[in-house]
Amino acid sequence: MPLQPLNQVLGAVQNSHIRQEQRRFQQLLEVWEDVVGPVVAAQTRPLTLQRGVLKVATSSAAWSQNLVFERQRILDKLHQVLPLKITDIRFSPAQWRNTQSTASFPGEHYQAELWRSHPSRLSNPEVKQPLPDQQTPANAVAAFQSWALVMQSRSRTLPLCPECHCPTPVGELERWHVCSLCAAKRW
Repeated sequence: MPLQPLNQVLGAVQNSHIRQEQRRFQQLLEVWEDVVGPVVAAQTRPLTLQRGVLKVATSSAAWSQNLVFERQRILDKLHQVLPLKITDIRFSPAQWRNTQSTASFPGEHYQAELWRSHPSRLSNPEVKQPLPDQQTPANAVAAFQSWALVMQSRSRTLPLCPECHCPTPVGELERWHVCSLCAAKRW
């Protein structure tokens, strides 16, 4: 067996270690949605697993804070499913925007389906283009006024809530028989 230069041996060991880390991380990605559930998976993306610390991007600071309280439960579930030594999970919204360019993420289908079936969603808003006389607003007041005009034109064809008489998406009336604000007051 011929002797090999030290840098080749170290390079082979390092490549083997990197491939092993990548395989472990890929295993984690495959079970992430099952471990945390589709709703949480839609708001999170595992980024890296290094030295036993899993870093997860979240869609907002609120999700990060809530998941910190669930950290131990998630760790326990991961340990049941994977033979990995994960000692900690760090949640942060800092890299969420950087991960948006990925083609797919765990829970993406579920999140899209939730939005499509949401009762407040207007499937075909009447006004798809800005109003013809609209230009880029020069100040906040002009921006608000142009937004108000667009909202008024969209809501003209909506049925009215029987309680508050405000324009209401049909889905809300079908589900609660009132608008979402009036429904929330009842709860």
